[in-house]
Parts: sequence; structure tokens; C-alpha cells
Amino acid sequence: MTAQPASATLRERGIERWRRRSRVIHVLRFVGPGLIALILGGLGASVAYNALKPSPEPAQEANQPIRLLNPRFVGRDERGRAFVITAASATRDPQEYQRVYLDRPAVILDEQGPDPTRIVAKSGIFHESTAQLEVSGGVRMEMARGTFETAQSKFDTKTGELIGSGPIHGSGALGEIDAKSYAVTDKGDHMVFQGRVHSRFYPKK
Repeated sequence: MTAQPASATLRERGIERWRRRSRVIHVLRFVGPGLIALILGGLGASVAYNALKPSPEPAQEANQPIRLLNPRFVGRDERGRAFVITAASATRDPQEYQRVYLDRPAVILDEQGPDPTRIVAKSGIFHESTAQLEVSGGVRMEMARGTFETAQSKFDTKTGELIGSGPIHGSGALGEIDAKSYAVTDKGDHMVFQGRVHSRFYPKK
């Protein structure tokens, strides 16, 4: 008499477990594809973002200009006169590679010759394409005929000539001279002054 209720209870429990599994399977049929779609969508978005993201800029150090400390450049002009160019530092222009900026440049012309010339300035630019050196800021030239001060000057390493378009003041054993421009040519044998030239000669003692 007790076997039938026990059997019925087991069947009911089995039916209930089947219903629960059926409900879980039914839910997974809808939720599973949705989860797969979200995962695939996330992967696609990540790929698209990495493809469209701008590539990182190169390290700033790679674009830094080349800088040398205490550079020294030795050469000769077309007439064989030796010259030496030195500076506290030299920095190559990253935009124009043949342009070099010099800090406190100094030029010595024909140091071992009969009339050596020394030029110092606060700053300078050496153009490798034309072999010309431009100096500016407190330019001071010392030579046998006297000492000259000007705002700027240009030295051509090929010809050995000095040219200045700014006012110049010079003093030496014979007197003083002021002019608007000047040029030193012929290996330093000739110095030409132009533009409102004023000179003062010292009397011989």
C-alpha cells in the first residue's frame, strides 16, 4: 500500500527537475547568444579603436638638435692662410642641417703669420653650404693695426675676407676711426672703411 505514493513522489521529483533544466536551457538559448554578441562586439570595437588610434609620437629626445661642447674647426682659405674657429658650444639646426649655431665663437686668422687677427663675439652662425661665419653681439677684432669693435661681422672661410655692414669703431697707435661699414680684403693687407668715416690721429711724441 505504501509503494505507490513513493513511486509517485519520485516521478513528481523527476518531472520537477526536468522542468527546472528545461527552464535553464530555455533561458540559456536567449542569454547565450546575447553574451557571445557582446563579446564579439567588444573585440570588434577594440580592433577598430587600435586601428584608428594615432600612432604615438616619437620620443622627444630623437628630435633634439645635435650639440657639441668646445668645438674646434681648423682650415685654410683659398690663399693658404690658416684659420681656427672655436666656441663654447655648437648646436646644429634640426630644421636646416647645414646651419650651426655657436655660443661665444672665436676666430683666429693667420696665427703664425706677420699680422694675426683675432675675432670674438657673443654668438655666431656657421653656414656649411657657403662656408661663411656670421658673428654678432659685442664683436671685437684685434689685429696689428689696432682694435675694432662692431655689432656684427661676416667671415668667409674660402676667401679669408671680413665684411661688416654695421657701425665700427677702431683705435690703434695712430689714432681712432669710426665708419658705417668696413671690409678686410687681400689676406688682411687692405682694410676699407665706408659711410661717414671720421678719423682722429694722435700726434707723434
